Formats: sequence, structure tokens, C-alpha cells
Amino acid sequence: MYADLLQRCLDAAFDADFPENGSFYQQERRGRRYWYYSGYDRGGHKSTKYVGPVDDPDISGRVAQFGLLKSSFRERRGAVRALVAGGLPALDSFTGSIIDALAKAGLFRLRACLVGSLAFQAYSGLLGVRLPQAQLMTSDADIAQFLSISTEVSDSMPAMIGVLQSIDPTFTEIGPLSDNGTAIAYKNAADYRVELLVPNRGSDDYAIRPPPMPALGGASAQPLRFLDFLIWQPVRAVLLHNAGIAVNVPAPERYLVHKLIVATRRRPEDIIKIDKDLSQAGTLVEAMAAHRHHQLFDAWSEAWERGDSWRAALKQGRGMLPPAIGELLTEAIRRACGESGDDPAGIGCGDRG
Repeated sequence: MYADLLQRCLDAAFDADFPENGSFYQQERRGRRYWYYSGYDRGGHKSTKYVGPVDDPDISGRVAQFGLLKSSFRERRGAVRALVAGGLPALDSFTGSIIDALAKAGLFRLRACLVGSLAFQAYSGLLGVRLPQAQLMTSDADIAQFLSISTEVSDSMPAMIGVLQSIDPTFTEIGPLSDNGTAIAYKNAADYRVELLVPNRGSDDYAIRPPPMPALGGASAQPLRFLDFLIWQPVRAVLLHNAGIAVNVPAPERYLVHKLIVATRRRPEDIIKIDKDLSQAGTLVEAMAAHRHHQLFDAWSEAWERGDSWRAALKQGRGMLPPAIGELLTEAIRRACGESGDDPAGIGCGDRG
């Protein structure tokens, strides 16, 4: 039912983004071809929108079926209710309204990605597991995007502050602001925060100079280390609110590995956040160890190959898990290694555990 709902939500989002009064065309950028859409908005004004890479079979398939996609709001809403009744988590009403508004504004079409506990919530349906309620609690929405994507798609969602204020007029921009005066986060009167993030692969000095993100409505984003690993090749998911919201989230195996690394980088006084990192990682180990160990192995190996500091963090993070969970992770990696016969240079199966 979840898989069917996801497909229906993707269909519905595609139809809403690209009305039948327009058409698609391809454009090449840096040797790669991308789909764009040219049409007219409800006011009769011509508009051009970025769609996605031509080599993405899901996107190109939808272009081929343009105008034939049909989606029933009532059926999708019924599926959401049934899934929630079956034990999958639903967004709270306010968060659901925020994410739905951002989705309709084009956030996920422009390849932005939810991270943090909102992304974790999506794994219940993707992995077919019930998630502990304590691991889902959050009072913020974290959104990440690669700078290269934001600068090269030649498209943008409306101003972020306007989208948020359409749901709650008390949303305001909060500091620190970037050099050009644009916000990197937003907060309402109830202290609900929406934060924008971008991978930092340069020096630590770069972290204090948030770059502008043209695709995100003129906002900027806070650079964070390790984020490039997390949001590389995200997956499509649906969050359960109203008739479902199609979103992009990190692959669960990358989320797991990232949480182990992040837990080792937090300050000792951030014990609540450390516990949540490890609790979420442990839940994903249990969910993936038996039948998704190859994906887990691939993510772990990729992180392992990034160098000594990454290896030290992986070992330390594994050691911070409860012993039974740590051993389950070790055995899953060893089993995948043995089944594939893959052993990258310098990495022994025992070491990877």
C-alpha cells in the first residue's frame, strides 16, 4: 500500500507542477542533458521550469506519459489513513502543512532533500518497520541541497519566507545572515525552525560564509561537513499527511552511517542529541541487517574509503552502539562482504566491522 501511495503521490506532484498547457524540452549543461518544461501559469504568464536529468528513468518515463497520469486525491487520502492505522507515523498537522507548502512551491522538484528526523520518519514505510515514537519527535525541518544543483538548474522556488508565512505569518528570518544578507533559517513564534543546509567540503573557514542558494528562493544555506555523503543519491519517499506528500530523503543506509559519524562529533554536553543519533542508527541497523545488508555494506565501505578520520569515526560510532546492535552491524557487513567477494584495497572485512 505504501509503494502504491508513493507512486500516486509522485504522479500527483508531477501533474501539479506541469499543467497540460505546456510541453517538455531538453537542454544540455556540462555534457549532461536535462528536461525543462515550458508552459503557462494560472495567470496566463509563460513560465519555464527545471524538471530533472534525462538519464533519470523515472523522470523521463513521466515525461513520456505526460497528460496520461491520473491520481485520485480521495484514494490517496484513504491510503494515508489506512497506513497510519496500521502503525506508520503521520506528520503532525503543522509540520505537514509546512512540508506540503514547500513541496507545492517546487522544493523537491528542484532536488532539495529533507534530512533529520523528518527524513527518518519516511523510513518506516520504505523499510516496512514501526519506528519508536521518541525517535520521531522534532520541532524543526532541516532541508539540504548541493550548491552545484542550486546554481545550475536555472530555476527557483518562490521566496522561502513567503511560502512559510502563507502557513504561519509569525515566521521570520533569523541569523546569522549570509554575506549578501539572505537568511539561512526561519523561526515562528512557537520556535519551530526551518533550516537550510549545504555540504561543506572545503576548509572550516567556509563554514562561516553561507553561500547563496539560487534555487531556494534566494535564501542561503549553512555549510556542514559530512552532508555530501548523506544526501548523495537520495531516494523518493512519501510522508503521511492529508493525501501524502512526495519528498526526497537520504538513502536509509547513508542516514545510518552519517548518524554514527555525527554522534562522534557532538560535544559531550549534547547527550540528548547523541542518544537520539545512536537510537536512530540502531533502529536502522535492526531494520536493514537481515535483508538489506548489501546496501548497508556499500554505504559503510564508501565512508570507510574516505580516509583515516572517517574510519576512526566509524569505529568509534559503532562502539557507541549497544553491544548487541554493534555486533549485528558487524555481522551484516561481514556477510555482505563474503557474499559479494568484494574487499576494497586496504579494508578487511573484520576492520569494516
